Amino acid sequence: MSIKEEVFQLAKITHEAAADSARISMSLKTSILNDVAAKIKSHKENLQKENLKDVQSAKSVGLSEAMIDRLTLSDKVIAQTVEGLQEIAAFPDPVGEITGMWVRPNGMRVGKMRIPLGVVGIIYESRPNVTADAAALCLKAGNAVILRGGSEAYNSNLAIVNIFKETLKESGVNPNVLNLMPTTDREAITHLLKLEDFIDLIIPRGGEELIRFVSQNSRIPVIKHYKGVCHLYVDEFADQEMAVKIALNAKAQRPGVCNSLETMLVHEAIASEFLPRVSAEFNKAGVELRGCQAGKAIVEWMVPATEEDWFAEYLDLILAVKIVKDMDEAITHIARYGSLHTEAIVTKDYAASQRFLREVNSSTVIVNASTRMSDGYVFGLGAEIGISTTKIHAYGPMGVKDLTTTKFIVLGDGQIRE
Repeated sequence: MSIKEEVFQLAKITHEAAADSARISMSLKTSILNDVAAKIKSHKENLQKENLKDVQSAKSVGLSEAMIDRLTLSDKVIAQTVEGLQEIAAFPDPVGEITGMWVRPNGMRVGKMRIPLGVVGIIYESRPNVTADAAALCLKAGNAVILRGGSEAYNSNLAIVNIFKETLKESGVNPNVLNLMPTTDREAITHLLKLEDFIDLIIPRGGEELIRFVSQNSRIPVIKHYKGVCHLYVDEFADQEMAVKIALNAKAQRPGVCNSLETMLVHEAIASEFLPRVSAEFNKAGVELRGCQAGKAIVEWMVPATEEDWFAEYLDLILAVKIVKDMDEAITHIARYGSLHTEAIVTKDYAASQRFLREVNSSTVIVNASTRMSDGYVFGLGAEIGISTTKIHAYGPMGVKDLTTTKFIVLGDGQIRE
């Protein structure tokens, strides 16, 4: 069987199973997800054994430390995955929820009911915990799902999917509501993206190159974000101790992820005091600073920033720094160079915080907290299926409800159109 035929058959059986997924009761979904969480916890050693194969292979071909970090199923990652599954299991079932009902003059009642999207295709790189998150969120929302992880995580992904499939079978549910692409050949993605009759939505998670490839080649609607050029604006009324703590966490805690800080904007009124304080901490953490001319005049060891630095998603211990004269300049800078992912402000001024919330147009806007907080798990979504920086049909971290849509329902007692 060719790769094209193999992908077609996989999409077909998943599409046929979507009706089964939509009918799973709330209590059974809860039971399945809690059972999967328990098995992932009890099978931790086996999962990490399979994951080690992937990690060793990735190291042998020279994958970056950031990619190795994303690939590794550490004790902490597995514990968070288990907790996320349990949290998703405990959520109210979105399927069948009535989101509104109103009465027309003729007595007819019109409303909206939440329903599954159908079949969701997830294309992602490195992070095997995405396999568990995506599968759980799609099942909770009543969808069937096709998972296509990267070749670097195939053993890990397969081990997690096998736990889900085993649990589905034991629960009397069609195991084809969840399928992992059996090939890591990139040709398979191209064929998958043409199957609009079988797949309702594609969500790519990974680097900008992957997401642009998917967007440019898909006949199916795509939820995407190309990159995370996240900003922190340190206002003139900032608590500087807080700002240092937030900036250091946002940049250095885990630099290889999309919600890490890439550009710090500092109000000129506090720059001469604040920059030496924060730069000393960045220096200790091994962060290279690339600054504007005014910033370099204050911190001599800064590397001069170029125009490209303001657009850059470094995913590394590198930070662009710019001194701005006021919030107007900060907001203008973010609008020009940002990626609509996450922006934050540190300020004690309420009016400034509210203006920043209103006028910055990114999918997540934060006051007095790290950009690293922009995450579905942290926001209480249990996990996230991805982050959307396009406003249709979701914006920001996507949870269970974002994997549903609504249909109109009408309750009448004989009304006819005159």
